[in-house]
Amino acid sequence: MVMNKASSSFWQGKRVLVTGHTGFKGCWLVLWLQRLGANVTGLALAPNTNPNLYMLANVDNNLKSYECDIRDAHNVSRIVQEAKPEIVFHLAAQSLVRASYKDPLATYATNIQGTANVLDSLREMEHVRVVVAITTDKVYRNLEQPYPYRETDNLGGHDPYSASKAAAELVVASYRDAFLSEQGVAVATARAGNVIGGGDWAEDRLLPDAVRAWSAGHPLYIRRPSAVRPWQHVLEPLSAYLRLAEKLYEEPKKAGAYNFGPRPHDAATVEDVITKARKSFGSGEIEWGNGCGGPHEANWLALETAKARTALGVEPRWDLGQSIACTMNWYRRQLAGESAQALCLENITAYESHIEGMKS
Repeated sequence: MVMNKASSSFWQGKRVLVTGHTGFKGCWLVLWLQRLGANVTGLALAPNTNPNLYMLANVDNNLKSYECDIRDAHNVSRIVQEAKPEIVFHLAAQSLVRASYKDPLATYATNIQGTANVLDSLREMEHVRVVVAITTDKVYRNLEQPYPYRETDNLGGHDPYSASKAAAELVVASYRDAFLSEQGVAVATARAGNVIGGGDWAEDRLLPDAVRAWSAGHPLYIRRPSAVRPWQHVLEPLSAYLRLAEKLYEEPKKAGAYNFGPRPHDAATVEDVITKARKSFGSGEIEWGNGCGGPHEANWLALETAKARTALGVEPRWDLGQSIACTMNWYRRQLAGESAQALCLENITAYESHIEGMKS
């Protein structure tokens, strides 16, 4: 059967709300949803990097966009009432570990109270059917053991970002059980591994830092080359989110938490990723650190994705080498003057074509 294939017949004309649509993953999701024929409304702060994918890829074309802080419950509710969504993808968040150390209170307020505000705005909404809330692979109590975490493992978080997202998981579960399931809304959380892809310019992210350094002729400093993460191209989790929403619309009983990432044995070190990235980029110097310095970050993290595979039919399609090559090719071509939107749509087409031809 064909796996992971988003259905244009399903999405055509669907009213979809995407929070965080001005961010890296949000931009890619909006472009894909529009390609599938959905009627998309976005709710987010203005882009916080320069450059940013939102402006470069003209993501606001054919989009009803609202600038709003999800900590503002009144405005969130007003926008949701106007949008009347059938499906909600909640991506808006403070999404950086190191930034959470600098401002933990803003991180907690955005990721916990902001999530509650979005969910509360959906209570007694007549048309909403599905909510997919995006958290992170870092919601688990990390024991620093070579063990892929399952959805049933304990939640936790050493750093404020991880803790805030673990708390958001509890908020989502509470709203699902106490309110939304009773009104026929299927609610799920999506715990995705580390994403890479063209158009990310956030600070303290591996490949954006590499592109900034190498394109300027500077060496890239790697703090923790031995850290292991479940890397995946951004289109992998987005494809899974779309598939999850389709399934929940048809089978609300599938509501719950889902891990999305590469196969556990495909998790890779930072050193492996950046070595492959330099080869794809064509040049670049690297200075290797020894793992010391800076705030605490987990050294080993991998996800067990059997639930997504069996319940949703979701399988990763691009391996690490393909994902890195695609990402660095995107940046090289964009830096050379090609259209960011065209590059994104080309990647989506390639991903869909690859899937469509893969049968099992």
